[in-house]
This record gives sequence, C-alpha cells and structure tokens, in this order.
Amino acid sequence: MIKTGSLGDVLRTTSVLPGLKRRFPDLQLTWLVAPAAASLVERHRLVDRVILCDPGDAASMEAARADLPGTRWDWVLSLDDEAPLCALAASLDTARLSGATLDGQGQPTYTDDVEPWFGMGLLCKDGKEAADRRKRENLRTHPEIFASMLEVESGRPELSLSSEAHAAALRFASEKGLDDSTLVCGLNTGAGGRWRSKELPVDRVAAYAGALASAVGREVTFLVLGGPAERARNDAIVSALGDLDAPLRVVDAGTHHDLNTFAAIVGLGDLLLTSDSLALHLGLAMEVPMVTFFAPTSAAEIDLFGLGEKVASTSPDYCSYRAEVDRSTITVERLVAASLRVLAAHQGRRRLIARP
Repeated sequence: MIKTGSLGDVLRTTSVLPGLKRRFPDLQLTWLVAPAAASLVERHRLVDRVILCDPGDAASMEAARADLPGTRWDWVLSLDDEAPLCALAASLDTARLSGATLDGQGQPTYTDDVEPWFGMGLLCKDGKEAADRRKRENLRTHPEIFASMLEVESGRPELSLSSEAHAAALRFASEKGLDDSTLVCGLNTGAGGRWRSKELPVDRVAAYAGALASAVGREVTFLVLGGPAERARNDAIVSALGDLDAPLRVVDAGTHHDLNTFAAIVGLGDLLLTSDSLALHLGLAMEVPMVTFFAPTSAAEIDLFGLGEKVASTSPDYCSYRAEVDRSTITVERLVAASLRVLAAHQGRRRLIARP
C-alpha cells in the first residue's frame, strides 16, 4: 500500500483493509506512509509493516527505495499521484500494480482498474474539466468506490489508539470536568490553511452554539477542537461563546496534541460538528455521532456509517473545489435541526472513550 497523505485520506483508506483480509486470508501488508501520518496506521491490526516515505524529501524516498528491493510483491496499491511515488511504484517487482505509476514516456499515469477514483483527480486522462464534472456527479462514497475497484467488501476506517493517548484523554476529561453526565459537543469548524472555504465562519459557530444550547434545554459543554493552524481561530470561537447568554460551557481542547491524543479527545464527545477535515475521519473511527457540513467538497463521497447527518451547500458553486465558495446556505437553522436529530437518534450510546 502506497498511501502517504493527506492525513484524512490515509485514515479513510484503512476502510479497505478488512475486505482485503477476507479476500486474502494470508494477507501480509506493508504500508508506505508519510512520517506525519504513521501513527494512523502503525498499530492497525491488519498492517504488518510500516515504511516511512515522504515524497517531498529526496533522502526519505531513497531510504524507502533501499528498503523495498528483494521482495516480489503480489499486489502493489499505489494510491498517491505525486511523481516520486509514481516512479517508486513503477520500479517495484510486482505481479500486479493498481494505481498511480509511470507511462512509457516516464510521465505519471494510472492503471485502468482505478479509473473510478483517479478519473476524478489531478491525473485524470480526460483532463481537469472532466475530472471536476465526475466529482460533482459522483454519488458513491469513498469506501464504496475503493471496495468496487479492489473487488473487496466495503468496510469502514479503523484507528487503534495508543495506551498513552487513551490515558491522556481520560486525564483531560477529568481535569475539565467532562464526566459521564455531561453533554459534550465538539466543534471542529476550521480546515487548516489550504481549504478556507471549508470553514464555518466564527460568528455562525457562535450562533449555532447558542441556538443548540437553548434548544436542548440543558447545559451543553462545547469542546473547541482544531490543530495548530486553528489556534487564533479557536481563540476567537472561545471568546465568542463566552459572551453568549445561553446554558453552555466552553472548554478549549488545545491545538497541540499528537494525532492519537487528538482522536481520543474527539472521542469524548456526544456530538461532533465538523467540516470536511481530519476530525471528521477521526470522529468516524471513534464512532462519534456527528453533523458534517460541505461547501467546496463532495458530501456524497463521505460515508458517515449511520453516525450522523450531512449539511451540504445548496449554492451553485457547491462541490466546485474552488478556494472560495458560497457558504451562506449552511445555516444555523439547518445545523441545529440536524444536530437535534442526531442527538436523539444516538441517545444513550456507548462511547469508545468512556468518560469518568
């Protein structure tokens, strides 16, 4: 498996592993992954070996190449389109290669069996316009597409937490007073630095929190989540929620956690409001009920596995993959209504991360 990034894509690709194991009971899987994403797969029950491989680092690529010769692979799944990874895949001794590779002229291309996915991406053989059209018209989820391409049963993403991360989340819950009786709503409404239009504006986040707390009729603890790129944004959210006259409490989860600890803290929630971001995929792996919102990216591609609802933009530029799109139709009213339905549907659920 060559799948190095991005973080969310690495995690959601684990959905194919149970199907591969059922198809090939003697499966021995080696996963090439970027160092930043290694903790998402290194403890997975179906991953036998992890090799670190950063396509932007020549030394890392050379080390990976040195680690791979001498093995005759039965199947190489090359799922990243960066040129160095295409070249690496093309160089391997394998009975079968599926995914990104090099053509006869040494240019990145992909094998025909992965057309349903790569035909919606940057390597699309029919050009970007066709890829974008297919992306907009697609109605299948990522797990469905990949299961179909690889001829395996569809699965769901899995993340095996470290014991240290689990313990850190329990300490966090105890320190912040998140006991078993607390109603905890996680807010992961940013999207890092690349996709600003995936975000929900700060004033709308505050309006959502106030409206949800009032509608629920009991105190809601809002857990403000995000990574290092969201530090200033999360400060603004904490401040805005603190000014509300509503039955709520605000807890800043911090933006400094490693991936496993962040996932475990996400897992403390009774509800997660999230953008199309890493937190969405971590929340799914932690089986947290959620409401997710979409503007520049495809809602259809995401499978929530019965854990929640999607709120997609109804503006003409929805799913356009543009840097700036109209988010005005992702309203507080729609988000709150979806949240109330999700809370009702999952009332009394068992959390993977049990609070004190």
